[in-house]
Amino acid sequence: MVPLSRRALIAACAGALLLGAAEPGFTPIFDGSSLKGWSVREGPQTAFHVVDGAIAVHPSANFPTWLRYDRILENFEFRGEFFLKGWMDSAIYLHAPEHGRNTWTGLDIKLFHQKEEKPTSNSCGAIFPVLAPKLVNVNNKGEWNSFRIVMDWPSLKVWMNGSLVQDVNLESHPELKYRLRRGYLGFQSLSYPIRFRNLEVKELPAKEQWEPLFAKAADAAKWTVSEGKPRVEAIGDVLRLEGLGHISYPKPYRDFELHSYIRTSRWHNGGILFRSSGGGTKAQRNYEIQLHNVEGAHFPTGSLYHHKRASYPRIEDEKWWFCQLIVKDALLIVRINGENVLEFEHLENLQEGLIELQAHHEGTWMELKQLVVKGI
Repeated sequence: MVPLSRRALIAACAGALLLGAAEPGFTPIFDGSSLKGWSVREGPQTAFHVVDGAIAVHPSANFPTWLRYDRILENFEFRGEFFLKGWMDSAIYLHAPEHGRNTWTGLDIKLFHQKEEKPTSNSCGAIFPVLAPKLVNVNNKGEWNSFRIVMDWPSLKVWMNGSLVQDVNLESHPELKYRLRRGYLGFQSLSYPIRFRNLEVKELPAKEQWEPLFAKAADAAKWTVSEGKPRVEAIGDVLRLEGLGHISYPKPYRDFELHSYIRTSRWHNGGILFRSSGGGTKAQRNYEIQLHNVEGAHFPTGSLYHHKRASYPRIEDEKWWFCQLIVKDALLIVRINGENVLEFEHLENLQEGLIELQAHHEGTWMELKQLVVKGI
């Protein structure tokens, strides 16, 4: 039998202690010896590794690389420890998306070494870069720091080393109220060798009620062609549209929030219609959110066609991005990758109507996944 090295023994003991130390209701999510249950995103697999029973950031990997706990969570209590020595910078991601910008689509709890008398939105414990913590309580001379995060939407509370540093109603804050309410936990890489250990989660009751318009291939049967001859294909959890025409979902909505991951080919032209009487462009009434990734276009992606041009979101062709539509009475908000690209307060058609998807340019394509809606 080959004896364990000192480092391997420390890691094994740390993992054993961790697995046996969880309080009732809490689940350890790091075993102290491997990254089982986690995955490195948007960077090399070496960006995060295990050292002496802790997850460590490797100095060679930089932003936007991050480490994701591979389970979607809604409401939860998350706690653990992070190690700081000298200048270090990182973050804990909450409700991070499948694709897109974690800091703006979900939430970013800043981890930073500096002790500050007057906290800012860059300080340790901030909801970066929006909301400063109540105070900064951080140890930075080669010391472990504890964190505790309770997400129970709309309430978010954060403790650092036992001090309450955030206690916010997210819905009351204009820059936070439309952030994702379900998503991934994760850690940010900014190439500083910060470490994490003793990570555990307790799930709290869910509150969100979303209707899947398309989540799996079988959901394609819910849609019907409402105009033209679009070519529709369900490929696993992806809905693909080509050609020229519209498809329609049968249930009408007046006020709603819609989410979807979307990607399109270069110079694609299409759209999402809402409050439609049916029939695509032949409908007596509808509104169209333009999907046209051309910066100089009259109405680029995110625009309310014929009504108001969006600020161009600078998305990349053939890469997934996250789309949110919020429709309430006369108000429309379009968010792309966590940024408001259009706000319009003068919708005149206040009747409920259908949601339709438009393919509008032969030779290009559009794909959607995790297309969900809820009434508001």
